[in-house]
Amino acid sequence: MAGKRMQAANETVDKNKLYTLDEAVKLVKANATAKFDETVEIAINLGVDPRHADQMVRGVIELPNGTGRAQRVAVFARDEKADEAKAAGADIVGAEDLMEAVQGGTIDFDRCIATPDMMPLVGRLGKVLGPRNLMPNPKVGTVTADVAEAVRSAKGGAVEFRVEKEGILQAGVGKASFSEEQLAGNIRALVGAVQKARPSGAKGTFMKRLAVSSTMGPGVKLDVSDLGNEA
Repeated sequence: MAGKRMQAANETVDKNKLYTLDEAVKLVKANATAKFDETVEIAINLGVDPRHADQMVRGVIELPNGTGRAQRVAVFARDEKADEAKAAGADIVGAEDLMEAVQGGTIDFDRCIATPDMMPLVGRLGKVLGPRNLMPNPKVGTVTADVAEAVRSAKGGAVEFRVEKEGILQAGVGKASFSEEQLAGNIRALVGAVQKARPSGAKGTFMKRLAVSSTMGPGVKLDVSDLGNEA
């Protein structure tokens, strides 16, 4: 049945057409027919080579309509800062004990925050957290003394984005149950944030191709020009 459903969904999408954002969102929602609330994702092919430091693209954006997904947040902090993190709603707070748990393979969180004084400790986890895009970084606000605000931001729909090899950036922008307006608003916000994060080393066309899809649905190509000047 899944194969037939996917075939039927593929037949609704013209692979050679660039859809407007409204058209694309409508198609993605119509094709999200799985028995669970599918995640809607955007994939952007950027004109950068992330192997060069001056062409790395990363940042964080608090989506205006949230992500639709409950984020489990871990915080490396001690004493008063640990108390602040707990009060703000952090799911896991610790220091050496948390480091040992992560080293042992227990990574039961979606976002990781650390106070600056904890980074010598957290730095030992680079090989574990780095590949999962969970390593705290001051550039995206996850290394900060204001842990309470960082926790609230992560819980409120903040999405961290980072370009991967081959210049592709992928990020979740909501759920199929969102309204068309909510999804379109989130997509515009994310695209705008990526454009603002354009690195100095990027030459020529920055956003080459964009596509949006649901977890089990086909990709729908977006007309970059329909997203306005930010694309």
